[in-house]
Amino acid sequence: MYGILWVLVRATARLCFGFRVVGTVPERGGLLVAANHASYFDIPLLGCGMSRRAWYLGRSDLFVPGLKGILQWLGWIPLKLGRLDRKAFDMAVALIKAGKVVVIFPEGGRSLDGHLREAKPGVGMIVAQTGCSVVPAYLKGTFEVLPVGAKRPRFHPVSVSFGEPISFAPPTGNGETKQFYREVSRMVMERIAALGGVASPDHPAPVGARNAE
Repeated sequence: MYGILWVLVRATARLCFGFRVVGTVPERGGLLVAANHASYFDIPLLGCGMSRRAWYLGRSDLFVPGLKGILQWLGWIPLKLGRLDRKAFDMAVALIKAGKVVVIFPEGGRSLDGHLREAKPGVGMIVAQTGCSVVPAYLKGTFEVLPVGAKRPRFHPVSVSFGEPISFAPPTGNGETKQFYREVSRMVMERIAALGGVASPDHPAPVGARNAE
């Protein structure tokens, strides 16, 4: 079913929105894809922009109970907001360690105006526990298609750009953990902004990151 939906969504996106993909996601190995979030269209369009199946961390209150089971089967990892949801993050960590792709929206929710927001520490927490690379991704045009509060989608060109994987040197001590989370979040948002050619919420350049080989 995932494959059928992938084909249908991609074909519809190309027909209605001129959907195009720039860059690729590595074909093997567990990794984290981190993308901006401005529309409910982000998840399906990001998914059909990758050749690999992916699992998605997303708010637990988005869907009605009957639909939640189907979406979890398709790859949705319900995430409770307002506190650390260890169950959701443990699931994401386990999937990455098993060689799967997990998608996270570092901003923690949709942008109200289409601009990038400061990242939450979740992306750094997953990297610290898995040592995985992070692939930055920028979705362009989805805010114009379906902004917050819109009742119906609009026709507008959309695209997704994938950057080079980023790997991070792990923290060397407990005292550096929180700083590591901040550095990972800052670097990831800087790379996402660069892909889209837009302003980053964090302008100072972080340290401790290198392109994955």
